[in-house]
Amino acid sequence: MWISERWKDYELIDCGGGEKLERWGKYILVRPDPQAIWNTPRTDPRWRRPDARYARSATGGGQWAKKDVPERWTVDYGELTFNIKPMNFKHTGLFPEQAANWDFCQKAIRSAGRPINVLNLFAYTGGATVACAAAGASVCHVDAAKGMVAWAKENARSSGLEERPIRWIVDDCGKFAEREIRRGRTYDGIIMDPPSYGRGPSGEIWKLEENLWPFVEMVSKLLSDEPLFFLINSYTTGLAPSVLTYILETLVTKRYGGHTESQELGLAVSSNGLALPCGATGRWLAD
Repeated sequence: MWISERWKDYELIDCGGGEKLERWGKYILVRPDPQAIWNTPRTDPRWRRPDARYARSATGGGQWAKKDVPERWTVDYGELTFNIKPMNFKHTGLFPEQAANWDFCQKAIRSAGRPINVLNLFAYTGGATVACAAAGASVCHVDAAKGMVAWAKENARSSGLEERPIRWIVDDCGKFAEREIRRGRTYDGIIMDPPSYGRGPSGEIWKLEENLWPFVEMVSKLLSDEPLFFLINSYTTGLAPSVLTYILETLVTKRYGGHTESQELGLAVSSNGLALPCGATGRWLAD
């Protein structure tokens, strides 16, 4: 399991009973988590007095209760600064377990010894985008949600990266990739974090289990002649990490060499030394 040990502004204090107790900067949140199916004693008093708790509704969805937090605040990860905003469906705008992938990308970029151009698909609020830009890469950030791209720009600005070479694209990732292929554009690094389920601009249904292979097959055509890395992240619980290895080995390693490794991502639980699983990542890296 890949776990970042560099967090100071984020802490997973405890988890169990379908919830997790977290510290985001100085604020304590309780949020649902489908992986935390075990029970814990919940002896930490912050379980009972969080600054905000997201409570699920019996009819679906949910809402924040006891929201004694500002509309937004920031947390730092190394040289990066992210804007946190409690929003609908329990999210805060940042997935802290992804820090392990940011570290991987930054190390690869800084070790390359040459200019690196990165494509970040389904890029959300830009955690990987600002990490790659901070490491010196040029980045193309693509997400279909205008609000998420605007949020990513805020994160870049808060991190002092507003002048870095970042292309901000609001578009369907598949349609954009198809156009980039026709344009003959290529990238040295590709990052993607596709959803488990979604709909395209014309109502097309996206199901990760059915669409991931052909999507990666298409996007792999955007790799440069000397690619550096290819990273696929998945939150789909039924998709084993080895599936990502097979995809990358077949579509990337056979063509470019290098090697692939896939693992679960996780968050260390500070109260007991265990780790909460948070999806899986496959990483291809050039030799």
